Amino acid sequence: MCCLFTALVLIGPRFAILVWWLVDSLRFSAAFNSFIWPLMGTIFLPWTTLTYLIVWSPDTGISGLKWVFLGLAVVGDIILHAGGGYGNRNRVSRYYR
Repeated sequence: MCCLFTALVLIGPRFAILVWWLVDSLRFSAAFNSFIWPLMGTIFLPWTTLTYLIVWSPDTGISGLKWVFLGLAVVGDIILHAGGGYGNRNRVSRYYR
């Protein structure tokens, strides 16, 4: 069950970004100046990239309370990366506690 949950958490935002890009690629080209930023965001910070696409607006960009949501997404991505490292710490042979 834990592996299924982990797989859904890791695949979920990346799959959502892919589907959104296939459906509405104009939003991606308007929100990001180049292709490299959404690609790197999808690989390393998927929740932040997805949140950026949700809160970004063509008129104002990101302003006000939207920065809080973006900050929470960054914290969430960091927690997911750190949690994976912490959960696998016993697999490293020379890890000192």
